[in-house]
Amino acid sequence: MDNYFNGKEVHRTLFLDPSLFEREQQQVFAASWCYLGHASLVPETGDFFTGDIAGQPLAMVRQKNGEIVVLHNRCPHKGVKVLAEPQGNVGRFIRCPYHAWTFKTDGQLLSIPVKKEYDDCDLSSCAAHKGMQPVAAVENYRGFVFVRLKEQGVGFSEFFGDSLSTLDNMVMRSPQGQLRAIGQPLLHRHRCNWKMVVDNQTDTCHPMVAHESSAGEAIRLWKETGHDGQPPMAVELFSPFMASYEFFSAMGIRTWPNGHGHTGVSNSIHKAYSSIPGYWELMVESYGETQAAAILDDTRHNTVYFPNLMVKGPIQTLRVIRPISASETVVESWIFELVGAPVQLLERTVQYNNLINSPCSMVAHDDVEMYERAMDGLRSQANDWVNVARLFEPGESHEQTQVVSGTSERAMRNFYNTWQQLMQAQDGSTAHG
Repeated sequence: MDNYFNGKEVHRTLFLDPSLFEREQQQVFAASWCYLGHASLVPETGDFFTGDIAGQPLAMVRQKNGEIVVLHNRCPHKGVKVLAEPQGNVGRFIRCPYHAWTFKTDGQLLSIPVKKEYDDCDLSSCAAHKGMQPVAAVENYRGFVFVRLKEQGVGFSEFFGDSLSTLDNMVMRSPQGQLRAIGQPLLHRHRCNWKMVVDNQTDTCHPMVAHESSAGEAIRLWKETGHDGQPPMAVELFSPFMASYEFFSAMGIRTWPNGHGHTGVSNSIHKAYSSIPGYWELMVESYGETQAAAILDDTRHNTVYFPNLMVKGPIQTLRVIRPISASETVVESWIFELVGAPVQLLERTVQYNNLINSPCSMVAHDDVEMYERAMDGLRSQANDWVNVARLFEPGESHEQTQVVSGTSERAMRNFYNTWQQLMQAQDGSTAHG
C-alpha cells in the first residue's frame, strides 16, 4: 500500500512490517538530520565518539583545529570497523587493527605497510586510496552534532527551523552558555517498534492513567506520612505525572514543519520544581533579569525532533530512540551538566534520569508495558488502523507552526505526515510538512 497515514489514522503495519523497517533506514533516517552525539564527548584533539545511524557505523573525531569531523567507521581496505570502542582517543592518527593501514584524524589515508607492493596496481584508481570517508553532511549546532547521510537533501536550518529554540534554551540555562554530557547513557531495550516510543513523547492523555500505579502510589504514600512542606525530590519529580487532563490541555502543544513538536507551551510538568539556592543570581549576572526570567520561564516538557530525538531542556536530559528491528528499540538516556550552575541542578537531573528513564524506573515500566501490549494487540485483524484523531481539525495542514491544546494528537499527526512523505519520496530526500 502507498498510504499508511490518512490524516487521522495510521495503518498498523507501520509498527509490524519488517520490510517497512528496512525501507525506513534509507528513506527516513539516512535522509533526515539525525543527532549523533554532543561535542563535549570529544573535548581533546584525537578524541572520538562512535555511534550508528541508519545501520551505518560512524565516528566523530576532534581535530587539531578544534573542529569535529564525522567519518564512516570503516577501513577502506578490508572493511573492518576501525574504532570499536564507544569513546577514546586515537592519538596522532587512526590505525586499523587488522592490517595497520593508518589515517589522519580527518580520515585521509596516511600510510600503508609495504606500500611498494601496490605499485603495479595503481592504488589511486581504487576507492581505498580515499581513506575513511567523511559523512555527506554534518552540523555542529551549539555542541549538538547532527548528520545527514544522504548527499542530497533538505538543509539543516530548513529542516529544523524554529524548533532549534529548544536547544537554544537548554544551552542558555547554563550561566556560561555551555553544556557538558555526563557519563554514559542509560540504555533501556523495549520490545516494540521505535515509532511507539516517539508517539508516546507527546501523548498527554496517558500519564494519569498508565502511571497511577507508580507515580500515583508514590504521591499517596507521601501524603500518608502526614508531613507538611516541601516533599522529597523523588516525590517532587513523580507528582506532575498525575496532573489532570485540564492541566495538560492548558499547557499546550506546539508543532513545527518536518515532524518536530513539543508539549508544554505555557506550562509543563517541569514548571514547579523547587528553586536552587544561588542559581537565579548566577543567571541574572550572566543574562540580566529580563532575559534570565525568559530563559527559566520556558519550561518545555518533551521536544521531539524528527525522527528519533527527544529533549527535556528544563531537566537537562536527552533521549535518542535507536531502532533495532521492527519489534525492538533501544532508548539512550543522556544527562547534561549546566556549566557554571550549582551542583544541585545536576543532582536533580541525575535523580530524574534514574527515577523516570532508567530500566529500573517504575514510571518507564508503565510505558513499556503499554508498548508490549500494543505490539501484541496490533497483530489482531479486527481493525487495521490506529487512531490519532484527537482534536483533529478538518483541512489540517502541517506546513506552518501551530499551537494547539495540550491534549491534541496533532504532534503525532505531524510526525506521521513527515514519515509518510519521506517513505513516498523516490529518493527519500525531501521532508516538507
